[in-house]
Amino acid sequence: MLHNEYLDIGFYIMFFPIVFFYGICIGSFLNVVIYRLPRNESLVKRASHCTTCGAKIRVIDIIPIVSWVFILHGKCRNCGEKISPRYPIVEALNGIIYVVTIAIMDFNLKSVLYCLFFSLLICLGFMDWDTMEMDLRLLGAIVVLAVPLLIFSIVQPSNLPDFLSFEDVSLVDHLIGLVCVSIPFFLIGEISGAVIRKRSGSDEIRRGIELGDTLIMAAGGLLIGWKGALMAAFVGILLAAVFGMINKFRSGESKFAFGPYLAVGLFVGALCGEPLMDWYITILTYDPTAA
Repeated sequence: MLHNEYLDIGFYIMFFPIVFFYGICIGSFLNVVIYRLPRNESLVKRASHCTTCGAKIRVIDIIPIVSWVFILHGKCRNCGEKISPRYPIVEALNGIIYVVTIAIMDFNLKSVLYCLFFSLLICLGFMDWDTMEMDLRLLGAIVVLAVPLLIFSIVQPSNLPDFLSFEDVSLVDHLIGLVCVSIPFFLIGEISGAVIRKRSGSDEIRRGIELGDTLIMAAGGLLIGWKGALMAAFVGILLAAVFGMINKFRSGESKFAFGPYLAVGLFVGALCGEPLMDWYITILTYDPTAA
């Protein structure tokens, strides 16, 4: 729809700010999810409040990005305690991701599902960074998002409206995506866990790759297919290796959250994984003698 040659620049000037607005509003809710789920707090029962003094936040103080920057100046109105810049960063990040996703994929059911998927990745990435754990409910939500794509990969009726017309991988690609990275991750986790227990002599369960990392690649791979999943693993492992070495040099600590890097990898894999993998496969299978 958006790539229609008859649409003028005025349409895009109006459309993408609306997308960004929806993105930052959802991003504001993501901050609630990131903070409350690890603490087992309700997402809906209690109004937004200062995490330091508990004062209820006024409506004017919860306008995404604007309130933190221009109204509160990064401080609680009641107690004056600093409010983390993570809040506007998450809001802006979600808005930008929505714009980028729809600009690349057009506006259809698949791009909307991917936007929601990326919002879940933001939550999972930040929560894993904070707690070294991933919430199974959010991982399950990714599987739920994959269901419509699985249905459309089996049933492809003709004469659909533009919103329901999109290119997608086959059901087999989705199912291979479920296992092509998650199974190796699981095996690495099991083997490394056994080695760690043997060397340390402790019964504490420690794995080289945690189950949460395995599950996010299983759920994400089911949604985006095997090519996207492989590219996601490559990007995630590369980023984790670089930042892991930096973390080791600065703090001496070798253990760190893998989830945030896998989340970035899944974002890249979802949007660019298929063309990049096709390009890579073409290089591998190129036969100069056939030219």
